[in-house]
Amino acid sequence: MTDTAKAAVEDVRRRISALDPDSLDLILREARTHNEWQDRDVPDDLLRQVYDLYKWGATSMNCSPARVVFIRSPDARAKLEPLLMEGNRKKTMAAPVCALIGTDTRFFEKLPVLFPHSKGAADMFRKNTSLAEVTAFRNGTLQGAYLMIAARAVGLDCGPMSGFDNEAVDKAFFAGTDIISNFLCNLGYGEPEVLFDRSPRPAFDEVCSII
Repeated sequence: MTDTAKAAVEDVRRRISALDPDSLDLILREARTHNEWQDRDVPDDLLRQVYDLYKWGATSMNCSPARVVFIRSPDARAKLEPLLMEGNRKKTMAAPVCALIGTDTRFFEKLPVLFPHSKGAADMFRKNTSLAEVTAFRNGTLQGAYLMIAARAVGLDCGPMSGFDNEAVDKAFFAGTDIISNFLCNLGYGEPEVLFDRSPRPAFDEVCSII
């Protein structure tokens, strides 16, 4: 192993060890999907903290296509409720906030600012619709996952879900834009005593290989 490679390995080890076990439990190992919620408000400042954390998550070409609507007001809730599958309505209406994670299909228009050292980046996507679509969906979904980790890091619980009418949600919340809905994530303070038993995860060798 070269000195450069050794230095890179040590840097990775240092970064991993920077998080204590309790922090790792908080964001991943003990984090759960919540379906019932405490009657506790989530202030605007905390939602801004969530964004100020998740925005640093890596995306290809720094394209950052996720667009989030934090649904909290009575009017916004009333608009969303009939667009949810029946099984998702009660828990979503009980959550302090429902984050609607959308994807800007014309994310590339912002690349001159977000990725300025590649002058032709936006044109590459303008000329290739299929590439733009898959890039938007992949990176927008990544950002949705970053949002969940960021929310847990600032003390919130998450309840991610699909189970809604995407086309109707797009008309209700993204009309006149190039944004399409991806998934929803309820945010707040969950009721831990009503959680299901934790489901198992695959073992390393079932889903991973080192070649």
